[in-house]
This record gives sequence, structure tokens and C-alpha cells, in this order.
Amino acid sequence: MKGSDHFLRIGTLVAGQDAVRILPQILPHGFESITLTFWQTTGGIELKELAKQVREIVDEHGVVISALSVFGNPLTGEGNNADTLASWERAINHAHLFGADIVSGFTGRLTDQPIDESLPRFKEVFGELSKRAADRGVRIAFENCDMGGNWWKGDWNIAHNPRAWEMMFNTIPADNIGLEWEPCHQMVSLIDPIPQLRKWVSKVFHVHGKDATIAWDIIKEHGIHGPKEFVWHRTPGFGDTNWTDVISILRQAGYQGTIDIEGWHDPVYRDELEMTGQVHALTFLKQCRGGSFVPNPV
Repeated sequence: MKGSDHFLRIGTLVAGQDAVRILPQILPHGFESITLTFWQTTGGIELKELAKQVREIVDEHGVVISALSVFGNPLTGEGNNADTLASWERAINHAHLFGADIVSGFTGRLTDQPIDESLPRFKEVFGELSKRAADRGVRIAFENCDMGGNWWKGDWNIAHNPRAWEMMFNTIPADNIGLEWEPCHQMVSLIDPIPQLRKWVSKVFHVHGKDATIAWDIIKEHGIHGPKEFVWHRTPGFGDTNWTDVISILRQAGYQGTIDIEGWHDPVYRDELEMTGQVHALTFLKQCRGGSFVPNPV
């Protein structure tokens, strides 16, 4: 895929357990990178064998595996999160087999405690994981999703607010710990993503292609604590974000990662319209980056 590494690859997220079945069906649409995701655990999946099978598929298309993602709560290990921390370790250990140098996910959180209370356990867990990752040339990126939590209580993740990012990065001042950023998760908190990205871009290791639509008319009439929804997660191309600005900021800062579309959230382009929306987002984001790579005359 000549030129893609100069021009910021656009890809999508695929569940790790479904990758061998799904990838041959979607790669012909033109996705250039893939994030493989695992919910709470890598389970009984043999990552070494999966890497071999996946690489055979993606290499044929000139596609890269940009990240492995484990979405669970590695700080508590409670309930279905019992294997989450071990899954982070396995993902870090095997990332190189996929050709990936990023492992991403939620920080975890001490359930229903203020963010401050989770920092000692965060330091304990990710202090060790960051060393394991650094030894293997891997970077750790935290998704900025609140998972229904706020500053004072919640579950899953503390990395959803810029003040929390300051505290996290002060707690573990490691160069290989950063963010898996997307505008959507900040917009649901009514944060403007553009100035935020400009400020934090040096800590952005990976970008999810997910947007939001904010219904300011509903907010002005009903506020944010009434019964009416006031914001929706959107597939890029259907939301409020200026993705041309996002990509310009990323490239001006020398961003070397990808933008991988996170689907399965759009209230309109869903169900039988899921891949219609994702392929539209793929085309849209390619245009926002300037279209196809065109070499200069020599």
C-alpha cells in the first residue's frame, strides 16, 4: 500500500475471536489498518496461532495490525475481569507477532470510588505493565471512555478526563504510556475536542475513528440531567467533528499512528447499515487526510 505510511492509515476495529472470519470479507473495501479487540479476556485464544493466521490475511492486502486492545478492569480482577490483567500481559508479550507496537484498553478503576482513590492501584498495575511493554518495544494507550462513570464513582476506567490524564502521567511518568483518543468520548462530556487534541497530541498514540452529534437545542431546553438524550455516538462523516482539523493537528505533530474506525454505536448506521456506515467513514476520512497519496515529481 504505497504511500499509506506517509498519509496516515485509516482502518477499523475487529473482534479478535472473529478476525479470521471477518477480515477476508472487509479488507477488499479498502481498510488500511486493523485493531484487534478483546472484551475483558483473550480467553482460550492462542495468540501465537491467531497472529500467524491474521498476518497471512492482512499481509496479502498490505494492511497492518495497529493495536491489540483489552477492554476490562485490570485493577479489580473481580467477576468477569478475573483474567483481564493476565490478558494485558499476554497481549504485550505477543504484540510483536502481529506486527503491532500498541496495546490499548481501559485503565480499570476501583469500583464506585473517586478517581484519586484508584491511582495507587493504577501505579502498581501499570507501573509493572509499562516496564513489561518497554522491554518489548510496546506502547500502552488508554481509551478515553467514561463507561458511564464520572469523577466520583464508576467502573472500568479513570482515563476519561484531562485532569485524570495529568494525574495518571504524573503517577507513572513513562514515555510509553499515552492515550487512545477519540473526539466522541470528550464530546459526550461537552468538551471541545479540537483544542484538547492540540494540547495533548504528544500523548496520543492511537486514534479511534468515532464521532458524536450534540443536540444543543435539547440541552438548552432540557439540560443534561433530564429524560431526553442530548448526545449520540456517531460513525465519522455523520457527526459534528471537523476531521480535517483532527488530521491536520495529528500530522503537524508528527503522529505516526492510525485512525481506526470504531463502529457499532451509530443510532442510524447500524444493524444492516453497519458496514455501509463504516465504509462511508473510511472514504470520508481518506478525503479528510487529502485523498490518495500522490508522489511529487522528481
